[in-house]
Formats: sequence, structure tokens, C-alpha cells
Amino acid sequence: MTTALKRILIACLIALPSFVHAADVPEVKTATPPQTTAPVPAEVASKPAPAAQTVRIGSVDIARIGAESERGKAFKTLLDRRKSALQGKIDGKKKALDKLKTSIEAKIATMTPKQREAKTKEFQKKLEELQKFAQASEEEFVSLQEKESKTFYDAIEQAATAYGNSNGFAAIVVKRELLYVGSSVEAQDVTEGLIKAMNQADQKK
Repeated sequence: MTTALKRILIACLIALPSFVHAADVPEVKTATPPQTTAPVPAEVASKPAPAAQTVRIGSVDIARIGAESERGKAFKTLLDRRKSALQGKIDGKKKALDKLKTSIEAKIATMTPKQREAKTKEFQKKLEELQKFAQASEEEFVSLQEKESKTFYDAIEQAATAYGNSNGFAAIVVKRELLYVGSSVEAQDVTEGLIKAMNQADQKK
């Protein structure tokens, strides 16, 4: 597949304290006693550390969207119909070629050398035409599949963007790419929500 949903990477920035090695600080000798550290006010000492902010990540099952959404069903139906139509034409041409072959084999014993040569050339030409048509049909189907796949994935991406913004998600990724989440991450399967969103969007068109 030349196209697919963009992989979303979340970079977690961790602020590290700055340390200074004791050897890097020159020693200062003084006769005066060192100044004692001022006591920390009680309200500051008792203030709790800020809680880590939870990040929401949604995951989607692309196969399920393709099987259950109206857009996915229409996509599959279109490809199945086109494939059947092309295969039907190929089968028809092959049947005609088989019929020609049978006819030639039945009469070849009574043909003159010139007639045999002519029938051989005719059969070879029909065979080449069938091969070219089959190749062209395959290329046509692959092109249609790639075009419709891109349209389908674009629709998923648009639905994911709208759904993520509306429901406070930091990212929505393909489910199989979600290998690990930390304790500060809330992961949720949003496949059902995207299917409903896509169906609603198609109904408005």
C-alpha cells in the first residue's frame, strides 16, 4: 500500500536537574561561620508536588472499520464488482480461445500445410490478445484498488482528526502500532466512535 495513515509519535520531554560536580567549584575559605539555611515556610513545605498530566491516546482497528463502516462496505463492493466484471471478460475470451483450439485440432489432419500455418498464426494472435487483456485488466484493478484505498484512508484520517479534537485525544493511532503505554497515558479503543462518525459524515453528503 502506497498510502496509509500517518504514524503519530509522541515525544515525552523529561526535565533533568542540572548537576555541578564538586571539583568544578573552587573552595572559598572564610573565617566567618557559614550562614545557616533559612527555614522553609510551612505552607511551601506542605504543598504537594503537581500530579503528572494524563495523556489520552486513541487506537483504531482498520480492518473493523473496513468491515463495519458504510464507506468500507461500499469500497469492498466496488472492488468485488469490478474484479468480477474483468474476470468475466477474461473467462469469455479464454472460452473462445479454447473453442478455436478444439476446432483446429479436429480439422488439422485434413488441412494443407498453408492452412495449418494460417490457423497456427490465428491461434497465436488470439492467445497474445488474451494475455495482453489479462495484464491490462490486472493493472486496471490494481490502479482502482490503490485509488479507492487512498480515498478510504483519507476518510478515516479526517474522521480521526475531528473525533480526536472533539474528545480531547492527544493522538489516534492504528491499533497494531500501539505496543506499550506508560502509566501516565490513557489508551482507549475509539474504533466504534470513528465508525459512527464516518457513517454520519456520509449521511450528510
